[in-house]
Amino acid sequence: MTTQTQARAQAAPLKRFEMAPVRGIWRHELALFKRYWGSQSFASTVEPTFFLLAFGSGFGSMVGLVAGYRYIDFVATGVVGVAALFTSVFPGMFNGYIRRVFQHTYDAMLAAPVDVHELVTGEALWIAAKSAVYSCTPLVVALFFGLDPSFGMLLVPFIVFCAALGFGLFGMWTSSVVPSINSFDYVITGVVTPLFLIAGTFFPIDSLPEWAQIASLLNPLYHTVELVRHAVFGLQPVEDLGHLAVVLAFAALMWIIAVRGMRRRLID
Repeated sequence: MTTQTQARAQAAPLKRFEMAPVRGIWRHELALFKRYWGSQSFASTVEPTFFLLAFGSGFGSMVGLVAGYRYIDFVATGVVGVAALFTSVFPGMFNGYIRRVFQHTYDAMLAAPVDVHELVTGEALWIAAKSAVYSCTPLVVALFFGLDPSFGMLLVPFIVFCAALGFGLFGMWTSSVVPSINSFDYVITGVVTPLFLIAGTFFPIDSLPEWAQIASLLNPLYHTVELVRHAVFGLQPVEDLGHLAVVLAFAALMWIIAVRGMRRRLID
């Protein structure tokens, strides 16, 4: 950490939450995004499309209905959740680590009137906003394969935003605790991969063993997938409020530990 950042932190760290620093972080992110939007947009939209085509069209030709839906429609709504996970947790992990350790971008930000909780919030909101746009790609593709449009689809960006906010914050927290960038392999293999395998993305969770079904209930991605499916095929208000509560609680918990983790790395 730079001497200027240390002096500022010791002198008078900010306690209030202000929107001006968040807007400044967004302007910084927008300036960067203008330079790499092409490659990032390609990866963020084409990868979930490949998932949809491979599983939906591939297995869909051998599978009829799943949980009462065409298999390609079932997978399309599930892949939205996977896209939300991938387009948020990876930027949170790798960008957070690179900007803190190699580029010292966060040190420069903290030298301005920005506190750690504002930095974390601004970064996570930007990640969630991008994910909310990119993750709708599978639904758009599915429309060309016969998915019936519905007004509930308008809720999908909001659902993805809430979920991606939590996953992005999880990635930022992870970036503050791993000893090296290579340690992300443990997180990807041990946490991220199981998350989307037991989320009801490609098959209903009631086909899993009982212990896996219980684990799914603790998986925020499962609740995200359920919210997306219900938004597309028909809302279930009472059940959906429960799913949304889990997603929001996960985001709130991740915000707390991400702020603490980044503060420990950047200031303490």
